[in-house]
This record gives sequence, C-alpha cells and structure tokens, in this order.
Amino acid sequence: MTAGRIFISDCEGPISKNDNAFEVAQSFIPRGDHFFSLISRYDDVLADIVKRSGYRAGNTLKLITPFLKVYGVTNAKLVEYASDNIVVLPGAKKMLHHLASILPSFIVSTSYEQYLSALCARMDFPLSNVYCTQLDLDQYEIPLNEATRVCELTDELTSYPMIHIPDHATSLKDFSEKDRATITKLDEVFWKTIPGMTCGRMLKEIMPMGGEEKAKVVMAIASNLESDLEEVVYVGDSITDVQALQLVKAGGGLAISFNGNSYAVSNAEIAILSDTALVTAILVDVFSRRGKKDVLELARSWSRRTVEEASVHSSLATAILEKYSDRFPHVQVVDDQNVEALIEDSSCFRTSVRGEAIGRLG
Repeated sequence: MTAGRIFISDCEGPISKNDNAFEVAQSFIPRGDHFFSLISRYDDVLADIVKRSGYRAGNTLKLITPFLKVYGVTNAKLVEYASDNIVVLPGAKKMLHHLASILPSFIVSTSYEQYLSALCARMDFPLSNVYCTQLDLDQYEIPLNEATRVCELTDELTSYPMIHIPDHATSLKDFSEKDRATITKLDEVFWKTIPGMTCGRMLKEIMPMGGEEKAKVVMAIASNLESDLEEVVYVGDSITDVQALQLVKAGGGLAISFNGNSYAVSNAEIAILSDTALVTAILVDVFSRRGKKDVLELARSWSRRTVEEASVHSSLATAILEKYSDRFPHVQVVDDQNVEALIEDSSCFRTSVRGEAIGRLG
C-alpha cells in the first residue's frame, strides 16, 4: 500500500445505484415514494437554507424511523430487503478491490448499517472499514394509540404537495407561500408532535452519518492513519457529502463528485459522469501513485486517447477501453466558468443512471 494516501467514498451513488432508505420507505409505507421524497426535500431545506442549529444533512433517515417501525419494518427485514435489492454500479467491485490493495480504503455512508452490511458481503469489502448510520429498530416499542396517530400522520404528510426549492434560494422568504405553509406543517410534525410521543426518542437517539458527521469521520480516519488531509481523496454525490468534500478540498486533498447533484458538483474539484466505477478506480490509482497534480492533469485532458496513452494501471485501462468502443465517460475539472453547466449535465446523467425518483433526491 502507498503510505499516507487514503481513499474514502460515499456508498450510494459512487458504489451502488440504490437509495436504500427511499426504497424501503416506498416498499413498506403507503405512498412511501412521495412520503420519503417530501421529507428528503424538507431535509435539504433545513440543512442548506434554514441551516437549523444542530441539524445535519441526511436526517431524513431518522425522521422516517417512527413510520418504518409502525409499518412493520424490523432489523431482519432491513437486512433481507437490502440483500434482495442491492444494485451495484458496474465496475464497483473491481474498483474497491483494486484500491483496497494499494491504499487504505473506506466507505462513509449515510445509509443504514443493515444495507452496508449486505453490500459489504456482496462486494467482499471489510465492514470494519465502513462508517454509517447505526439503527436498531427492534429496541423501540410504539404504543397502539401512538401507532394509530403515526398512521394518521402518514396520510397527512402524503397529502402535502412536493416542496420546490428555488434556484439560489438563501432563506424561506424565497419560497412560495404554498411551500412555506408545507414547511411549517412539517416543522409541527417533526419538532412538536412526534417529540411529544414515546416514539419521539427515536428522533433523539438515532444519529445519521451525514453532513458534519461525515467530515468528522474523514478527519478521524486521517488522524488515525497519521496522514494529512492533502493525502485524502473523497468521492461523494449529494448534500450529505458537502462538508466532507469542503474539508478535503480546503485541506489540499482531492474532492470528487461522482454523478453528483448540485450540492456535490459545486463543492468538488473534479466531476465524473459515468455509468461505471472504473473511472473512480483510474483517478484514485493515479492519485495513489503520483498525487493530486497528475490526477488534475489527466482530468483536464480526459479522453479515450489519453487513457490509452497515459500511465494508467493496465488492467483498469483495458477494462474501461473494452467497455466503451466509442462513447466514453465524462471527467472534467470544476471551475467557476463551467460549474453551472456541469451541475445540469451531472444532474441529468445522475437520473439516467439511478432513475428519476432517486436522481431527484438531495
């Protein structure tokens, strides 16, 4: 292994196509697709616009837990569902195995531990190198009267219209009156109604691995391995990765967006638009052997020809060149001039790879 340099990646997006929590909600909760998407949009508002004190991006995964519990989700069902529904990005297993053989490699994910456990088993990746949202649904009991109320709240929430976040919004004043009304109702549900119930302890005790928590884990990994942030490459795709991307970028490391949405692209140095994880493997392999400068140079001249001619690991180059006879994945350095276009292109590509419903999530 290359001493000092470290690879850290989010899971859903750069490694798998799933949004496991969305899919679980969709499968177990009535109108769960709208339910989850609404709360996810509300999560984006609180984390990025309101910047609610103590709130972290990714808290959707705790806000939905009383509802999962009421509709019969258990730890065992989460594991079973994850095992049956994992959709791995092409090339992801080869990417993880190759990178883990040359430098310390970690997954830092907002996803539930049950999903990561199933994914690691599928990918033959050590669970000890994974940081994610710890969840034990079986330890919680919800009284019958509360369960009835949570079901009523489900009907209420799924009747709300989807929140629209205006471009470049900086406060709730930028939102429509209808959306502000929806946000106020959601505030009432999640910060007054549910906290006043027994199941409200779930919102206090469950701590999603998102936002600032991901950044703290990145710092801890680097510290434990006695490396500086400039030796870290971090790959993310969503709002939960913003602080980690910012931290690594400010520290001189390499921040990469993989099929990222606006939150990820605008905080990354390199944007990857690809339906294979082999691109990540190539860039991180170059980072591990030659450093950030050479990765940026490769990204600036990225093409099928440069991969053929550059000093890229032979098995990775062969794999990606054989996969693409004409069309080739897109890699570009992010700058002030191209960031808006890249956000649009990456967001569109994201939905083409992961589907419209998941691709729209923050």
